[in-house]
Amino acid sequence: MFTSLAEFYNSKIWKDFRSALIMERSKDGVLLDEFSGEPIYNAYDIVAHHITPLTMANVNDYSISLNPENIMLVTHKSHNIIHSRFGYIAQRKVYIVWGAPCAGKTSFVNSIKGNSDLVCDMDNIWQCLTGGKRYNKPNAIKTNAFIVRDALLDSIATRAGNWERAFVIIGKRDERLRDRLGAEEIYIDTDKEICLERLQDDEERTPEQKELWKNYIENYFENFNPPGQ
Repeated sequence: MFTSLAEFYNSKIWKDFRSALIMERSKDGVLLDEFSGEPIYNAYDIVAHHITPLTMANVNDYSISLNPENIMLVTHKSHNIIHSRFGYIAQRKVYIVWGAPCAGKTSFVNSIKGNSDLVCDMDNIWQCLTGGKRYNKPNAIKTNAFIVRDALLDSIATRAGNWERAFVIIGKRDERLRDRLGAEEIYIDTDKEICLERLQDDEERTPEQKELWKNYIENYFENFNPPGQ
């Protein structure tokens, strides 16, 4: 018996069902967005959209929540369009977007977020507080940066405000934070080599910052096993 939608979406039964559905509907390794008809290139961009919206009143009715005929596989962008165009009631979803440094977490969120969505990203918070260049993180305002982050997380946890979706960008998986926020997880699966290439191509970081972030990336992949491994 599920007591929240987040609990359902993070359950093994849902994840296994979703994986089987993706495999069944993929042809020659390619999955098409069932709204736009375009190929979905990244696994983390797949949303299993419930045609009959999932609510606490029907989440435990598997003829709705786990019915393949009630599911469309679409991208996050298409999912946003579906909700806006066809008047679906917003479910105030929270997503925790996580992955390696330079994996593309912020870029992914920026590509799918709407004007009514809330984003909690420490890099954004640091830049806002310093009013300077991105990745400039003076130790003198570290306490202030984390106070702002914690206040923003509290507002997400209590659903304060009128935002539609909230995206929380972090580096490492945090199940306690996920449960506290009632969030779904999006893991940005990017190879170490690509992360390092992006770092070298980044014109916003100084050479000193690039060396620091290179160590972050190396340590991340040395100590981390992707989900399912």
